[in-house]
Amino acid sequence: MIKRLLLILLSIPLLGAALLSVTGHGYILTAMSRTYMKGHPTANIDDHQFFDTRAIRAADPDPWPLHPNSIGDDLPQPLLDYMDENDAVAFLAIHKGQVFAEYYEAPYDARSRTNSFSMAKTDITMLLGKAIDEDYVSSLEQPVSTLLPEFSDDPLAAKATIGSLSTMTSGYDWDEHYYSPFSPTVALLYSHDVGKFILDRGFSHEPETHFYYSSASTQLLTLSLERALRKQDPSLSVSEYLSRKLWQPLGMNDDAVWHLDGTGMELGYCCLNTNARNFAKLGQLMLQDGVWDGEQLLPSMFVEKMRTPGKVNYYGYSTWIHYDNDPEFYAFRGHLGQYIVVVPDKDLVIVRLGRQHPIPPNGTYSGLPFYIEQIAPLLPTEPAEEAMPIAANRSN
Repeated sequence: MIKRLLLILLSIPLLGAALLSVTGHGYILTAMSRTYMKGHPTANIDDHQFFDTRAIRAADPDPWPLHPNSIGDDLPQPLLDYMDENDAVAFLAIHKGQVFAEYYEAPYDARSRTNSFSMAKTDITMLLGKAIDEDYVSSLEQPVSTLLPEFSDDPLAAKATIGSLSTMTSGYDWDEHYYSPFSPTVALLYSHDVGKFILDRGFSHEPETHFYYSSASTQLLTLSLERALRKQDPSLSVSEYLSRKLWQPLGMNDDAVWHLDGTGMELGYCCLNTNARNFAKLGQLMLQDGVWDGEQLLPSMFVEKMRTPGKVNYYGYSTWIHYDNDPEFYAFRGHLGQYIVVVPDKDLVIVRLGRQHPIPPNGTYSGLPFYIEQIAPLLPTEPAEEAMPIAANRSN
């Protein structure tokens, strides 16, 4: 009797695994091993260690200069309290291209590599702009089906463009949800073959008529970009393209890594892992209209398109827009409160990274104005003096 009971108990996990596999939910087993059984209800900022990854190679580091009026980690107490309450791990403010404020929660520091989550969506669109400039992609109006012929027989997909994938107006059928293990968004993260998963689904709305924020749309854009690059250079991955066109020219301080699925494809809608100082350079590049050290890394007109409202007044090309705020700003935004905030009128870039999504302190959806409100009054009103070298213990 005891032996039979033990056999029954031992068979339950096997039966459960088989049932998940048969019903198309086998990815949940991967989610359990990488996330749920490690005590997390959703993906977390340190999970790159549990995924296959591809390096985005850095070259010669170009350290941020230290602002002559830098406040270092002496942040206003309300800001420190807010970050503590919401489990922030990094805060960085760049004013006039110089480090004005910088704070890390131990054990994180200026070289800690954490997950960008959906901030990577903006990075993918930056790469799209470069790919258009270099004739890998013809234009934002190029039909999706020219790069993804799997959708050729879908009448709605035939009207979708590469640009509509970036503006979240492609009409692709999707349900964006991060916590239910049965959500397609969770399946997108843990599926072995993400390309097959998104190509097996279809379109449900007339393109350009309906805004719906969709991680799948950015993954379709990533797949399109990968195919466009490899059509001309079969060895060129999305990660390598980012390395050559942005990471190395920007003088990033370290290699980044991008999550891959089981086939070696980048999870472009999320999961670019680097540190606060490198994230800040992506925001600074947008602030400087695509120019870095006198070189036009991204077309200025494309950068302007990214930060211009489209179908809705709060979203452009993979960029969140807050022009109803005073001062106006735009942002890269990611799950659990990963933010790059660009405030043009203040010549300011703010990075906030953390383990959980901040609870808005002042009634706004994201709480982003709060960070600006805390830092802007501390900025010097006079032109900054010549930048000071970064201290040795804070190099790069």
